[in-house]
Amino acid sequence: MPDDKPSLTRAEKAATYQHMTRDNAMTASTNSHRAWKTAAAIFTWMIAMTLPAENQTAPAKTQLATFGGGCFWCLEAVFETIPGVKAVTSGYSGGQTPDPTYEQVCSKTTGHAEVIQIEFDPAKVSYGELLKTFWKAHDPTTLNQQGADHGTQYRSIILCHDDAQREAAGKSKKEAQARFTNPIVTEIVPLKKFHPAEDYHQDYFRKNPHAGYCRVVIRPKLDKLEHEKVIPPAKP
Repeated sequence: MPDDKPSLTRAEKAATYQHMTRDNAMTASTNSHRAWKTAAAIFTWMIAMTLPAENQTAPAKTQLATFGGGCFWCLEAVFETIPGVKAVTSGYSGGQTPDPTYEQVCSKTTGHAEVIQIEFDPAKVSYGELLKTFWKAHDPTTLNQQGADHGTQYRSIILCHDDAQREAAGKSKKEAQARFTNPIVTEIVPLKKFHPAEDYHQDYFRKNPHAGYCRVVIRPKLDKLEHEKVIPPAKP
């Protein structure tokens, strides 16, 4: 059967060839660009993996605060209820005896106070907010005493981790004074060394809610602070 399709002229053949050549060049260019982007992404990832940790984007870091205000069992129980607080550790600080024991601190010869060290998320609770709770969680106007507990180990003290905390503590102390008739006697000093207390002191109220001290002293304090909305209510 004869082919009715007209044959292309020389000019038309040339134009068709040029069009096909251009399309092929564009396709090659597109593929090359995609390959370059893939290679660049792989290179960027490899560089990121070799960077030191401090140069990489890290999750939010926690900070530390160290307070003393009477028996550390009480303060520990209070601050463990605060949203944003990751951990609370009872211990000793502010004295000169290295690695003191509870018995040594109670002898009043080490210079140390019973304190707590708070690990907190500053994105959820600020150092200033912790200070506000601190002033309400104990009586900062009684020297070396909290209730029936007497001795230098029970003194009111803020141990600062840096200059920013020192400035914040001083400002907060002035603001808190308006709530008290007697002068605040709280020490504000740099933290030199924190000594964690013995294991049996840690989480004392949680582990021993029916112990005499917990029922007579700690539970009523928590109830009072909950009523005043200083701390959130206990979960049922």
